[in-house]
Amino acid sequence: MCKERGGLNRIFLLAIVFGGFLVFGFSENIKGPAIPRIQGDFSLGDTQLGLLLALNSLGYLVACSFTGALSRRIGIRLTGILAFALMAVSGVLMYLAASYRFLSASYFLMYIGNGMLEIGLAIMAARIFTTNTGFMMNLAHFFYGLSSTVAPIIGASMMGWHFGGGGEWGWRGMYLFMLSLSLLPVIPSLLASFPRVEEETEHKGVPMRLLVKDKVAWLIVAVLSFGVISELAVGGWLVNFLEKAYGWTTERSSGMLSLFFLCFMLARLVLGPVTDRIGYTLSIMIFAGFSGLCSLAAILLGEPAAWLFALAGAGIAPVYPTVMALLAKRYPQGTETAITFTVTAMGIACVIGNALIGWIIDGVAALAGGGEAKLLGLQAGYGFIAGMALLCALTCLYMYRVMKRQGGLL
Repeated sequence: MCKERGGLNRIFLLAIVFGGFLVFGFSENIKGPAIPRIQGDFSLGDTQLGLLLALNSLGYLVACSFTGALSRRIGIRLTGILAFALMAVSGVLMYLAASYRFLSASYFLMYIGNGMLEIGLAIMAARIFTTNTGFMMNLAHFFYGLSSTVAPIIGASMMGWHFGGGGEWGWRGMYLFMLSLSLLPVIPSLLASFPRVEEETEHKGVPMRLLVKDKVAWLIVAVLSFGVISELAVGGWLVNFLEKAYGWTTERSSGMLSLFFLCFMLARLVLGPVTDRIGYTLSIMIFAGFSGLCSLAAILLGEPAAWLFALAGAGIAPVYPTVMALLAKRYPQGTETAITFTVTAMGIACVIGNALIGWIIDGVAALAGGGEAKLLGLQAGYGFIAGMALLCALTCLYMYRVMKRQGGLL
């Protein structure tokens, strides 16, 4: 009986983690086909759109600052349930949004839930995956990649659905339905028994003040920030770019975004052993550089090379998990503190990065003038995304040299 109960509880726990990553991927990446429709409905400029997407990163940053402490105070079960509930509530608010400010507040709330969910899932996974940890972590991220791959196609299709003989669902109905799925993992969360862990004091780990003084710690922050800005910006800007620069339909543009996430998903599964073999720092350098070059070539070569936008996903995908592995190896006695420090600092950079893309598009278009102004603005904005991946690789090259001199190359 105990074994049966233990097996059933294991299933509940896996359902929470894998289901949570599925929900996370959907909520993060259905915005691709929705963004052009939102921009049209509220008559937003690209700067306003950039600020809206920057609020995503700000909400994520706010969540990173308190989720760890919240989980210690109320428990990981309630923290996860609260994250799922906030995401569902944000879907209702987005459906009701009648102004840019209301929509911005709803987006902000959704990404607080998203940030809480990501940190909460990381804590859950660390407690649950005590054996075959690397494989199970990769499998968990596979579910994020899986939902990210199909999210743009499903989102684009769902916006064309009709309410029983009425009008189209549009982006409002699509968000309402998709974010309501966040409530499904609440069921196993209520039924599962979470593993208990012995509390560890921060004194046993790496003090935050030592991280602040560590040059490599700040280089890791820079590497992760540039990589994540490039990764996340694709979900918000690729569909918009393809529609406006090349006149593609929403369905075709969303299909290209799905191909990006398909490459992204497969890379996280396939390239994990490669990073272990050739080293984390060298891996990040190579893969980020590959991603940046693919995106840059896609812009310079024009519409026939648009498939390179998708291929860039294979390069940027390993950056985040490889940086997490690097942190775990470099700070084995203070991994949680190191991750909190790194992810929080990264969140600040992501807020600035998303806002910059919108400003660049509008600014370059205004300076260029003429019939090709908008295209030049879009190319400059997406060029910034490619540049972030290349800057990630160059920063990693410098970090490689610093760590090698210190004798701590990983």
